[in-house]
Amino acid sequence: MSTPSMLATAALSAAAIAGSAAAAPVLKVEAASDTMIWNAVAVDGKRVFVAGPRWTGSQGPALGLVGKDGKPVPYPDAAWNGWKEGGDNSHAFVNVNAIHLDGRGSLWVIDTGSPQFGGDPLPGGAKAVQIDLKTNRVVRTVSFGPDVALPGSYVDDIRFNGRHAYLTDAGKPGLIVVDLDTGKSRRVLDNHPSVVAPKTRPIDVAGTIVRGADGEPLAVNVDPFELSPDRKTLYYGPLTGPWSQVPTQLLDDPSTAATLATAVKPWADLPPIGGSVLDAKGNLFYTELRTSSLVKRAPDGKVTTVLSDPRLHWVDAPTIANGRIWLPVPQMDRVPVFNGGTSKVQQPVTLYSIDMKEIK
Repeated sequence: MSTPSMLATAALSAAAIAGSAAAAPVLKVEAASDTMIWNAVAVDGKRVFVAGPRWTGSQGPALGLVGKDGKPVPYPDAAWNGWKEGGDNSHAFVNVNAIHLDGRGSLWVIDTGSPQFGGDPLPGGAKAVQIDLKTNRVVRTVSFGPDVALPGSYVDDIRFNGRHAYLTDAGKPGLIVVDLDTGKSRRVLDNHPSVVAPKTRPIDVAGTIVRGADGEPLAVNVDPFELSPDRKTLYYGPLTGPWSQVPTQLLDDPSTAATLATAVKPWADLPPIGGSVLDAKGNLFYTELRTSSLVKRAPDGKVTTVLSDPRLHWVDAPTIANGRIWLPVPQMDRVPVFNGGTSKVQQPVTLYSIDMKEIK
């Protein structure tokens, strides 16, 4: 028999459940495509840019500007998106893996230089391309020669720190430092334990281990990384974690190369993630592959799940812009190269966003 106190408790529980459900962040669809597979997004005011690797089977532009009809059009022009085998590798996008705003009016495009996953960079192919957002023209190309983009390299992503830029090499494990004044680049921490994917930590996506063409668990070396808000520390790690940290002052100084490894310290034991973004307060948002979740790690190390949703199946590199966190969902584990040549991508490929005000 129900008592008044029992009914009151039940009512409170129901209200708590309803309140919890109401508080869940809402996924807003920003763009969708049945042809292009994007793993990267950049937002400049009202303009939204998307990009994705050629080897995924993507049938859209390498770099696209989302139009009013929601469809991406080639950016900055058709020529840069018109690479063909045997063509000019240095003046066209061979394989775009990342795009990033530098905060100074430019969009930078990271080209691995190889159209195949795991392939060697083509001559002149591996590069960072700077596009002026006002003129919509390429104003600079930083090429990575054979001493920087090595056989087996997969130049992955970029972050900016004053006159320097840092990139990760997820194929041939190491970091790349670029002097933006001179355009010269150099490798650091080659094969250091902090940049090498541990064999004991497989990539688990929604309960399934991702495997390469050889049937072995896929190993992705140093991939995600972020700069601390004060720009004094670089946090980085293999896709499967753990993450380490190193002072940027030492990264920037070529004379410290021989002793740089001694300055590397552990930072956070993060799980396999698709991508990350750090806000101005030092909160790290990352997309956990095993649980299809967006997760927040506070500066004190407290971890909170923002949202778990099957639609967030391998969210790649998120970004924060216009008061929202943007979440591209390429479903990388479902592309043909990891499934015996058969695509298991569930169309459409979608770009979501969440209002940052809804994140506790």
